[in-house]
This record gives sequence, structure tokens and C-alpha cells, in this order.
Amino acid sequence: MKENICEEAQKRLIFALDVPDKKKAFFWVDLLKGKIGVFKIGIELFLSTGPHIIREIKKRAGAQIFLDLKLHDIPATVLAACRQAVFYGVDFFTVHVPPYKGLFNEFSSTRTKIIGVTVLTSLETEDLLNLGIARELAIHPEKLALKRAQLAKEAGCAGVVCSGKEVKKIKELFGEDFITITPGIRLKQDNVHDQKRVVTPYMAIRNGSDYIVVGRSIRHTPNPLNAVRQITAEIASALKEITPPRG
Repeated sequence: MKENICEEAQKRLIFALDVPDKKKAFFWVDLLKGKIGVFKIGIELFLSTGPHIIREIKKRAGAQIFLDLKLHDIPATVLAACRQAVFYGVDFFTVHVPPYKGLFNEFSSTRTKIIGVTVLTSLETEDLLNLGIARELAIHPEKLALKRAQLAKEAGCAGVVCSGKEVKKIKELFGEDFITITPGIRLKQDNVHDQKRVVTPYMAIRNGSDYIVVGRSIRHTPNPLNAVRQITAEIASALKEITPPRG
């Protein structure tokens, strides 16, 4: 049972490859493969290397790939890009939530899961007001996240990116099968940097997150493997508490 929990904890951890080139990406892949479940390729790495990096990392790591491009465009353009993500074998692919019911239904049976972005964890009330978000939603970012999660569900997304503070309600409203991916993760001793709505790995999983995204808490530490062990230990601790006993 302990071994199963540890393996499950590793699968829940997404490492953010927020690096500028292939050399640095491969350094982190070789260091962490077998210790985490998913590698996230963001805009910086994708633009510096091109889409071939997806298959190279998948082959090198034997892990799932989260292509985090947060697309925001007209439906035809977004759908065309999603089809390319399917072609490259991406496991998760992010889009900004669109107000179009059934837009992503064609991907419901594909390996690639279309994931809607709700509210970035770097944003809080003042930022949302400056973006022109209605005051009644801006002063309660969780309400905006829930509204966008509903739009994502209606559009046919397999899940959403959301903060650990909103995930519990999202699961209650949209079901346990609705995937929740949580960034803005920090260990208790960490600097929050540009993140504002942060939670610990334990809190995120305890609240119901299916996956957590961690980058700087691993990359910016003298001993990255120790950080990974601490994070997976927190995930495992939370999983033990939420996993119903057998029998």
C-alpha cells in the first residue's frame, strides 16, 4: 500500500520545464525522470526548440507531456492547434476558456486532454479589476474561476487549471472525473515570487487537485532531488488522508 501511494504521488507531480533551450531541458529530464509523472513544456521552451521537443522529451523520459500554451484565439484557429497537439501525442493541452458549448467535443475520446485555464494564480483582485473584470467577480477570484470552469465543462474541456483554493468547489460542482491541475505551488519555506494565490503541495492534493505543477521550488534549490522528495511526501500524506480504506 505504501509503495502504491508513493507511485501515485509521483504521477501527480508535474515539473515545469521553464527553461530557454533543449540542453537545459534535457538536464532536468535526465535528473527527474522516474521521479515525477509529467513534464510541462511552456511557451519559452516550445518557441526556442519547435514542436519536435515534445516527442524527444516523451521518448527520453517515458513520462506524460503537458503542453502549456494557453491558446486564446478564434475557435477555428484553436481547434486546428488542438488537432496538432493530438498529432504530437500531447497528454494535456491548455486553452483559455471559450464561451462556446461543445467546441472541444471531438477530443473527448483522444489521448490529448484539452484543459481550460480559469484564473492565473499570479492574479488577484486588483489585477482582475485592471483587466476589466466585473467587480463582483474580481473581488472574489474563486467566483470567476468557478464561472470559467463551468464554461470549460460546457465547451467540452476534460478539466481546468485552477488554484488550490478553488479546486474543492470545482470538484463538487463538476465531478471527480473533471481534471484539476493546480499551479502556484510553494513549499512553506519558499519565496512566492510572482505568484499570489498559492498553496502547498499537501493543501492542493488535500483539496482535490489531480495534479500539481511545480517549477521554481525544484529548480531554484541547491538540492532539487530533496525538493522532489519533500513534495512527493506531502502529496502522499494528503493521498493517505483522502483515500478511502479498503474492505
